[in-house]
Amino acid sequence: MQPVTPEVLAWLDAQVARGCSRPSMFKSMLDAGWHAGNAALVMKLTPQERLEWNVPLIAAPLQGSDVLTLAVPTPKLDARGTMIDAGDKWVEVISHRHAPELMVFANLLSPAECDALMEAARPRLSRSLTVDVATGGEELHPDRTSQGMFFSRSENAVVQRVEARIAKLLNWPVVNGEGLQVLRYPPGAQYRPHYDYFDPSQPGTATILERGGQRVATLIMYLFEPEAGGGTVFPDVDVLVAPKRGNAVFFSYAQAHPISATLHGGEPVQAGEKWIATKWLREREFV
Repeated sequence: MQPVTPEVLAWLDAQVARGCSRPSMFKSMLDAGWHAGNAALVMKLTPQERLEWNVPLIAAPLQGSDVLTLAVPTPKLDARGTMIDAGDKWVEVISHRHAPELMVFANLLSPAECDALMEAARPRLSRSLTVDVATGGEELHPDRTSQGMFFSRSENAVVQRVEARIAKLLNWPVVNGEGLQVLRYPPGAQYRPHYDYFDPSQPGTATILERGGQRVATLIMYLFEPEAGGGTVFPDVDVLVAPKRGNAVFFSYAQAHPISATLHGGEPVQAGEKWIATKWLREREFV
């Protein structure tokens, strides 16, 4: 078990600047006593590198920043690896990558379900808040310029149906999910890159975790697509997901740390509006 410190990350940057090869950097970390899975996470090895270098997918718990490896939702793909049984329908996986575990689903929601969620949410929209990690409460933040609201779990028939589908799709209990959040992004609105987990080093995190533990995964569903802009970007892995109506992007983070490579954001809407529904999954029952 190794600490992930600023010094370790600085060492990696220095090796890159010197022109060292990735295999040699990886070997140096192993020679220094690093677990192969942890070294792979810190170096953000590609799936091909993991395969070529015979690196396990499972890492040991990391020390140094209270970074633990948590169980995460794991969708059960069919034999071909392209479809998932979501209970009341089969959902197509149109993109799948590892490190981080990230999937894009096609037609998770029907047009009628998208409309129903937007119409139920519209009268309750207000300026979106972010979690205040200093206190465990909420605050306005300039990085987030959308409007939003939360449904309570199973608040109406559509929400209940969608939550049951998500639970089956992601192989994670309904009760472990936060209430469904609907967000509206008018022209110019965005959400700058951020992490969805709660930073263990912040004083307010302990209070937040009392309600259901750490967040371990996110599902973003696109209810209405803008005419231009509004994609979901993952800067660390150079991935951009188009906000196509009915589709969704799922990603998990077994460790509440930047090595999860789950930094993401909503790009500015350039024309039209973007509506999304977000479901955050906790490690245990959310109350």
